[in-house]
Amino acid sequence: MQEAALWLALQRAPGLSARDVRRLLERFPEPSDLVAAVCEGAPALGIAADAIAYLRSSEWAAIEPELGWLEGREHHLITLADPRFPRLLRETSDPPLVLFVHGDPAVLGACQLAMVGSRHPTPGGVQTAFDFAEHLADTGLTITSGLAQGIDGASHRGALRGGGSTLAVVGTGLDLVYPARHRKLAEQIVERGAVVSEYPLGTPPRAGNFPQRNRIIAGLSVGTLVVEAAQNSGSLITARLAGEAGREVFAVPGSIHNPTARGCHSLIRQGAKLVERAQDILEELPALAGALQASPGTADTLPEAPAGPAGLDADYQRLLGCMGYDPVSVDTLVERSGLTAEAVSSMLLMLELRGCVSSLAGGLYTQVSRGS
Repeated sequence: MQEAALWLALQRAPGLSARDVRRLLERFPEPSDLVAAVCEGAPALGIAADAIAYLRSSEWAAIEPELGWLEGREHHLITLADPRFPRLLRETSDPPLVLFVHGDPAVLGACQLAMVGSRHPTPGGVQTAFDFAEHLADTGLTITSGLAQGIDGASHRGALRGGGSTLAVVGTGLDLVYPARHRKLAEQIVERGAVVSEYPLGTPPRAGNFPQRNRIIAGLSVGTLVVEAAQNSGSLITARLAGEAGREVFAVPGSIHNPTARGCHSLIRQGAKLVERAQDILEELPALAGALQASPGTADTLPEAPAGPAGLDADYQRLLGCMGYDPVSVDTLVERSGLTAEAVSSMLLMLELRGCVSSLAGGLYTQVSRGS
């Protein structure tokens, strides 16, 4: 706990940024050495007077609640010096000094895909995010997002439905849930992943916190998928940061009449990969992994693009059997399969994401030949 107290004090010291601390740790590798140097009056440290006064003080009352919080179940403090600190995030230009983690800290080292988008998406955007996350999580990817309403929430829920893990990076202290309506979702994420923040306990949802947390979402992930984003949205900040960190940026196109698709179209014009199905992302992973090299503790093999319908349950196999390779309508598939129209429509979307079927003009579908 003593080392944790030193890191927390360095984080809270007024006038001392994470960049300042990283610079000083190059000279004083241990936080105890750094704090001792300040207390002994080491010259030319370049630290603000307020920070020196704070660190010289023997009363760090503000960190007592956090030390108490760390005693709770699945509560962790991952510092920049901790071997569990994710390497991909460490290698960005501005990694956080500490990460508060509620859940499994091992998820930080998993192969992650960030999914972000509008807080006010269309119903179609919500369904697209959910379905992509469900399928990608099922392949073994960890889905990382920001717990916000809209696309973020749909992405987390889809990952949970897919039986995979998901990680939420938030812009508040971990004693708060924002938005409050996502309290139950946050609890589910803790059970199957983690909720993460760089902010001390009690930090409210200030507007400036969310662009800052976006750098962590982008930094943790091998790539970022944007699903519906208006121009000048925070999602585009995440995409920009991902690109600056050398990570892949993916974007789902939408209708030219949909204002929440314009940000995605802008990203595509700037070089983001246009994504129509989950396989478009999975096909990029081997190259991304080779360029970035998997973090220590990451699984030796990354998710691969699905090779076909193997692994689908009986209803999906039956639907494919009713389809063949000639264009067919949803009504015809309902008649042939005995499934409901709602079930067929949902299953067709999942099969399209897996690259097993293709949608055609006029609301028709056809099975994709694996040899083509």
